[in-house]
Amino acid sequence: MGDAKATKREPSPSRLSVADVLTLGNAVCGFSSVYFITVAVLVPYLTDGQSTGSVRQGAATAVLFMLMAALFDICDGLVARRFRSSGMGAELDNLSDLISFGLAPAYFVVVWGLVSDYDHPGLVVAAAVAVMLGGLLRLARFSCTTMQDGMFQGMPIPFAALTVVSVVLLQLPSTLTLLFVVGVAWLMVSRVQYPKPVGKMAVATIVWGTVNIGCLVAWVGGVTGAETLLVTGCTLQVALAAGLPLFAAGRRINAMRYGRSA
Repeated sequence: MGDAKATKREPSPSRLSVADVLTLGNAVCGFSSVYFITVAVLVPYLTDGQSTGSVRQGAATAVLFMLMAALFDICDGLVARRFRSSGMGAELDNLSDLISFGLAPAYFVVVWGLVSDYDHPGLVVAAAVAVMLGGLLRLARFSCTTMQDGMFQGMPIPFAALTVVSVVLLQLPSTLTLLFVVGVAWLMVSRVQYPKPVGKMAVATIVWGTVNIGCLVAWVGGVTGAETLLVTGCTLQVALAAGLPLFAAGRRINAMRYGRSA
């Protein structure tokens, strides 16, 4: 009888909370990104090879939806901590992240390889698979690993996805692009510690995402100077991705040094 009463008090796992609705928004954005990569980039290229403008607009729209998915991902965490989520919130979050930040950027890399006519398509596919598997392993490890408060182990998958698409949008030499993409995949499964976006950092992350969305919209609209803004934003994203592991390593070295001296 006691167990039955305790069971009745537990919230139904099938009842969606506000945080869960935001998480579903994340998944919808991930699906929308894949959709636009297909219909606005891949299909025009395969049918008549037309339109740099169309490919450009489709790529920007796909990245725009990834950015929106990242904003949903941050907001659902903030709402869940404030108002709690349902019993299936964590599972929904992981599945949505896999769509938006595992599948979508990997597919983006594959289509980029086709549209750019890279000479070694097998390497492009391998790099895309590395991104998807890195994201999958990152999410699985997050679900079964307890980390100290305020820290992640391995590059967070939304941050990794945005870094991958930033590298592609920079239009670097193809081989260098693939090396960067594989490097991001490795960072997701590494033991490098990253700070969680909470408090002021969460606000800064939301502002950063919103600014990037504005830059993408301006880029598609052909606004004067938008190309420079986009390149600057992508460069900062890649620089931040490369700099955070160095920052974490420096903190660890300082901690070890002060620990010994103490």
